[in-house]
Order: sequence, then C-alpha cells, then structure tokens
Amino acid sequence: MANKKHLAILRRGLKAWDNWRKKNPQIRPDLSNISLSGIDLSRTDLSKTNLSEANLSKANLVETNIAESSLSRVSLRGADLSRASLKNTSLEGANLNEANLSGVNLFRANLNEANLRGAFVRGACLKEANLSGADLSFANLSGADLSRADLSGADLSFANLSKADLSEADLSGADLSGIKLHGANLYKANLTMTLS
Repeated sequence: MANKKHLAILRRGLKAWDNWRKKNPQIRPDLSNISLSGIDLSRTDLSKTNLSEANLSKANLVETNIAESSLSRVSLRGADLSRASLKNTSLEGANLNEANLSGVNLFRANLNEANLRGAFVRGACLKEANLSGADLSFANLSGADLSRADLSGADLSFANLSKADLSEADLSGADLSGIKLHGANLYKANLTMTLS
C-alpha cells in the first residue's frame, strides 16, 4: 500500500513533490496500489518510486523521470509516456496497452510478460530490455533500438518493426506472423523456432 505521507505530498501539487524529492533524495517514495488515472505527472521526478499495481491509465507522463522504479503490474493503458526515462525500471506484467512510448528510454528495463498490444513505441530505446513473453502484437516499434533485447517467446504478430535495430536480439520462439521488417537490422539476431 502507498505511504500516506508520500501521497499527501503528491496531492499538494507537482511543485511541492519536486521540492520534497530534491530535499530528500535518499527516500524511495511508495505510491503502490493507488489510482492516479488521468493525472498529469509530466516532467515530474518519479525515479526510484514504487508504483507497483498502481492505476496510471491515460496519465500524462511526458518527459517524466521514472528511472529505476518498480512498476510491476501497473496499469498504464492509454498513458502518454513519450520521451520519459524508464531505464532500469521493472515493468513486469505491466499493462501498456495502446500507450504512447515514442522516444521513451527503456534501456535494460524489465518488461517480462508485459502487455504492449497496440502501443506506439516508435523510436524508443529498448536496448538490452527484457521483453520475454511480452505481448507486442500490433505495436508500432518502427525505428526502435531493440539491440541485445530479450524477445524470446514474445508475441510480435502484426507489429511494425520497420527500420528497428534488432541486432543480437533474442527472438527465439517469438510469434513473427504478419510483422513488418522493412529496413530492420537483424545482424546476429537469434531467430530459432520463431513462428511466422
């Protein structure tokens, strides 16, 4: 459950939140299991925050710093995370269905079993990310950096991977039926037992 003090500070407004974060960099805020659906948290410092199982559906998280946070089983359905930083973040089992992740930094993020069906992930950095077992069907990943990413067992059916960098990515056992790969870089990618 969320820390009531942390939630109260957030409810005072983003300026109060950012000031509190600057004065207390050692504190890891806990905002887990709360509903912040539709909230505007753009350009806010949510780094190293526990947002596990929170509802952030349709939230505005443009250019927000969420690096090194826990977002396991969070709902970000339809949220706008464009140009946000989520590097080294845990998004295991997260719902990112139809979310805008264009230009987002997900370097080494854990998206194991996450739902990114129909998400807009154009030009995003997913380098060395764990997307094993994730649902990326109908997602737009054109121009995304997926180099050395783990996409084993992922559902990439009907996804757009045009001009994506998949060099050294693990696509073993992934569903690649109906995908667009025009201009994609598949150098040393593992395509063992993929479905197409």
